[in-house]
Amino acid sequence: MSSELRTRTVVGVALIAVAVGALLSGGLLFWALLAAAGVLMMGEWANLVGASADHRKAAMFAVSVPLALLCPLAAGIDWAVLVAGAGAFFFIALTSRRIALALGVAYICLPIVSLQFLRGQEPNITGLLLAFWALALVWATDIGAYFAGRSIGGPKLAPRVSPSKTWSGLAGGVLAALITGFLLHHFAGLPMPLAAASGLLAVAAQLGDLLESWMKRRAGVKDSGNLLPGHGGVMDRLDGVATAAPLATLLFLVLGQG
Repeated sequence: MSSELRTRTVVGVALIAVAVGALLSGGLLFWALLAAAGVLMMGEWANLVGASADHRKAAMFAVSVPLALLCPLAAGIDWAVLVAGAGAFFFIALTSRRIALALGVAYICLPIVSLQFLRGQEPNITGLLLAFWALALVWATDIGAYFAGRSIGGPKLAPRVSPSKTWSGLAGGVLAALITGFLLHHFAGLPMPLAAASGLLAVAAQLGDLLESWMKRRAGVKDSGNLLPGHGGVMDRLDGVATAAPLATLLFLVLGQG
């Protein structure tokens, strides 16, 4: 194992351990981790769209308002968060005159609200399972896509956006997601419709990965940041979650409550 892969593996396992710990705790700790990640992601988003340092700081401050309202000791999952998010969007758009920068509010807040909504479902064990499902599917997709792409190779998925991604990697990610979904159904009671729809989350996660790759290519950078050794920035680790978590919530609302 190369030193780069070893570093990436160690940091990746540590990040998953932190996420699972916060997930098990729920409440304030889970919200705090999500909110901190959201503010950091806003800074990275600003860098990728070419915002100035002043506009980056203002955007990070603006997005912190709806994220703060999500705190269980504040509004929590409430319409006030939507109003604050819309306010943050228009504030950033008007002060920076950059719609691309303002779109970061939706990119960041939607998955965070989705994860907190899933984790807050009662009984507590149900919320834990649903939020873990949304996150574990992304982790499984990344692992399945990596090993299938490396071992099988073949035609590129989107060579102009991400030259390393292949159709075999996408298939491996979908298969890994489905296996994870059905294991959660068998051992933890995840509703069968959600387990069967797990492949859709894998596709959503890969689309999120491609979106960030496109943004990095436009910005001329390899990573969204350098906070996480071997992984880059926070967006580099959560690009799949950003697109998969909202879909997981939608699938739960449509399929998981019957």
